[in-house]
Amino acid sequence: MTTDPVLVLGAADVAALLDPADLLAALAAAFADASAGRLAAPDRSELALGDGIGLLTMPGHRPGGPAIVKHVALAPGNVARGLPHHPATICAFDERTGLLRALLDATALTAARTAGAAVLSVDLAARPEARVAAVIGAGPVAAAHLAMLPAVRDFAELRVAARRPDAAAELAAAHGARAVATVADAVDGADVVCLCTGAATPIALAPAPGTHVTSVGYAPPGGELDPALARAGRLLVETRAAFAPPPAGCAELAGLDPAAAAELGEVVAGARPGRVGDDELTVYKSMGSVVEDLAAAEVVIRRAEERGAGRRITL
Repeated sequence: MTTDPVLVLGAADVAALLDPADLLAALAAAFADASAGRLAAPDRSELALGDGIGLLTMPGHRPGGPAIVKHVALAPGNVARGLPHHPATICAFDERTGLLRALLDATALTAARTAGAAVLSVDLAARPEARVAAVIGAGPVAAAHLAMLPAVRDFAELRVAARRPDAAAELAAAHGARAVATVADAVDGADVVCLCTGAATPIALAPAPGTHVTSVGYAPPGGELDPALARAGRLLVETRAAFAPPPAGCAELAGLDPAAAAELGEVVAGARPGRVGDDELTVYKSMGSVVEDLAAAEVVIRRAEERGAGRRITL
């Protein structure tokens, strides 16, 4: 039996093909489909590999597109090895035959889709006049936030604060942002605050009324977002699977009523508001949904086929 060659897209291919505007549009459509029940996104599972490494498996499918299975490792020791903290791959399968169609290096894609969903929440819930954004963290996901935030607001100032001042300064210089000494300095006067850390305990924040706060960190059994903020503000989530215990959901949302939160897809579709007043605190908490991976993979595979990018191999 012969099969069609498999499309292989490395990190450089994916980075070249993942256009931010296309990604944001694809994310909005995918979240709307997820909220309407038009997309399958089973709970993710985790396989413990030892030495604190967990391998998460995330399947998903939207009719008319490929079925995917994403594998992403949480490997804290990789940083000291000069390797990615969250190495990831995506296998895409033909929905009609189940045959492997494409293999993607998804490490950078994960950072981009994570930031893209957070930035989509900014578009849906931040005040229209928001002009100052603070990014807390200095890793790849923080960099992706800085690259995408200007797509949804005309920010007059982007700030960066991180545990390591040198890393914050380097990241800020690469994105035309301003490095600040502390989280408090970054948050003071900010209209949007984006948490992009691996912190296992809440980061102390005192956002002013009207601020939009996003949190994309995943560090069970704790996390970077103070649960009190999630309770105090209008809460947005990717899907209500975020309220499940880890590894499917977020530790910071434990005990909260899922019905009180709005899914991004509900806000996209106009079924629920992202914000109802200028003084309202709004909070987006990400659990890292395969909905985002589906959207990003569909964009990348479509563009690769249009451009003849990547390599094709026969297994």
